[in-house]
Amino acid sequence: MPKNQAVSLSVVRRLPRYHRFLEDLLKSGVTRISSRELAQIMGLTASQIRQDLNCFGGFGQQGYGYNVEALLGEISRILGLDHTLRAILIGVGNLGRAIATHMSFETRGFDLVGIFDKSERLIGTRVKGLEVQDIASLREFCFREQPQVAVLCIPQEAAQVLADNLVSWGIKGFWNFSHYDLAMDYKGIVVENVHMGDSLMTLAYQVNDLFHRGLAEKEADASAVEK
Repeated sequence: MPKNQAVSLSVVRRLPRYHRFLEDLLKSGVTRISSRELAQIMGLTASQIRQDLNCFGGFGQQGYGYNVEALLGEISRILGLDHTLRAILIGVGNLGRAIATHMSFETRGFDLVGIFDKSERLIGTRVKGLEVQDIASLREFCFREQPQVAVLCIPQEAAQVLADNLVSWGIKGFWNFSHYDLAMDYKGIVVENVHMGDSLMTLAYQVNDLFHRGLAEKEADASAVEK
């Protein structure tokens, strides 16, 4: 694919899945895998995998498949995991604390360099080795440390104003858990709005749909027996 031709977001969103599955395969001692085998593991089709990887040059060999370690390295490079981004986290409630504590930022291309909150009870405490700083010092910190990404774990009513300020202070990307869809009007700003409730409701639909289809099949079978 020509360098000036954008890769579709749907392909980009599958790359972390490839990375995760390949990492697990490598840990399990698998050194080589075909597109068909990888498709079976990931719940995709072999043609989908080939199409996705061809967006970046392919990487497989006819009759050999993919070298797991080499492909993992290529996808890591494509995702930019070899270029660490400096990140800050704002909001140290239950969600923010859990993300800061349990998310392995360093293995996903990020260096968490600052954590902020406005609560006097939390300021000065430590989370994952970092001292929680007063959000009042955020502007000065951004100009001094030049983080590129902000993780927002704050109430939705505060999200847009804070995001506007952060953009003016040099932030280029947001991982947003605020329950407010940031619609940035600034050129060159990237936003990932995360709504875990959406995923839960999607699960609810699928489970209920499966249940109702099962009932319909039972009723159809019962009706056929009666006839």
